[in-house]
Amino acid sequence: MNIKNEKHAREMLEKWRKLPIPAQKREIKLAIEKLELGGMYYEQKGSDQGVARCKKCVIILEEHLKSLDD
Repeated sequence: MNIKNEKHAREMLEKWRKLPIPAQKREIKLAIEKLELGGMYYEQKGSDQGVARCKKCVIILEEHLKSLDD
């Protein structure tokens, strides 16, 4: 699933909460990887707005991922 913005990241987290913890972690890690690749793409294209959006989404996902380990 390609996450488009911060709102979409939060919506996906809500969907993933229904999954078992290991599955949630897997989905979140895959989404983070895709966002990081997207951020690199936007960086190459010179889109600061695209890079910032990807970073914000990664932060949202990483915070939730960390809370699963607590």
